[in-house]
Amino acid sequence: MEKELKKEKINRPVPKVGITIGDVNGISPEVIMKALADQRILLDCIPVIYASAKVFSYHRRLNKINDFSFNSCKSVEDIRNKKINIVNIWKEEIVFNIGEATKEGGRYALESLERATTDLASGKIDVLVTAPIHKEAMKKAGFKFPGHTEYLASLAHQEEALMMMVYDRLKVALATTHLSLKEVPEALSKDRIIHKIKALNQSLQKDFLIKKPKIAVLGLNPHAGENGEMGKEEKEIIEPAIEFLKNEEDILVFGSYPADGFFGSSAPFKFDGVSAIYHYHGLTGFKAIAFDEGVNFTAGLPIIRTSPDHGTAYDIVGKNKASGASMRNAIYLAIDIYRNHLFEKEASSNPLPFGVDAK
Repeated sequence: MEKELKKEKINRPVPKVGITIGDVNGISPEVIMKALADQRILLDCIPVIYASAKVFSYHRRLNKINDFSFNSCKSVEDIRNKKINIVNIWKEEIVFNIGEATKEGGRYALESLERATTDLASGKIDVLVTAPIHKEAMKKAGFKFPGHTEYLASLAHQEEALMMMVYDRLKVALATTHLSLKEVPEALSKDRIIHKIKALNQSLQKDFLIKKPKIAVLGLNPHAGENGEMGKEEKEIIEPAIEFLKNEEDILVFGSYPADGFFGSSAPFKFDGVSAIYHYHGLTGFKAIAFDEGVNFTAGLPIIRTSPDHGTAYDIVGKNKASGASMRNAIYLAIDIYRNHLFEKEASSNPLPFGVDAK
């Protein structure tokens, strides 16, 4: 039995995990170093960081992190197995402005993202893990998207992707993402809710191998509209979408539930997925449960991308206070989904024709 277990571990696929540097003036370099500190992670993946060795030398001194060794590369072709690899995509000296949103910080983050997505598209890396960016810094550098999710959807020639937060058995997807609160009601429609829940259902099946997911849907208004007394979106948009999905698509979908009571109980863990209507509804409850541990997963794309569920945390940069747990979980989730895709592909290849008995 012991020999069989060892053989199984050896034969597991070891993907190349591309990691973007994020904002060099934030905690991204720190959380990357801490996420990769346990060398056992190198048994499950080959980390490929798109940045500069100088960034890590600086942040290592700043945070007094002594043990972080890596293989410095010119390109992904130079990476080595069982090593942390840094692909040096710029050579110049960097002027750091720790804890500030600068054009230079945004430019380095954007260059890292563009180089990593180029290698991902060409198959040189297998999955993508993005470190936190600062939206103001990115905008100063010419980034024209609200965030990673919209950028990656554009590269895939899709109007949008599905933003999903993952922690253990809790998976929360958003029907709307980076919109102001006043824009949310205008953005809602029955078709949009149907599209997002179908995308969530498909992701739970494909990415997490849940054959018949059970999905909860949150309401928009206090008390989920109180039967129309506190808003009509539930009765006119959300609940008709739920009924359509139940009756026409055979999806196990339930709701709508008031968001506060839902997350204040054990309900989130009774479902395979949760569809939240807007950013704060989903993420406030999720982060109250899973802060420092959760992962942002972009579902519905032809590529696999994950990210920590926190931001650049300018207020604690250089104080060695940031946790690497969310970044580590993001790396492992990307690996798990990659392996799930391979398993599903292998399991569904050469199926037995319908009506033919196996002999």
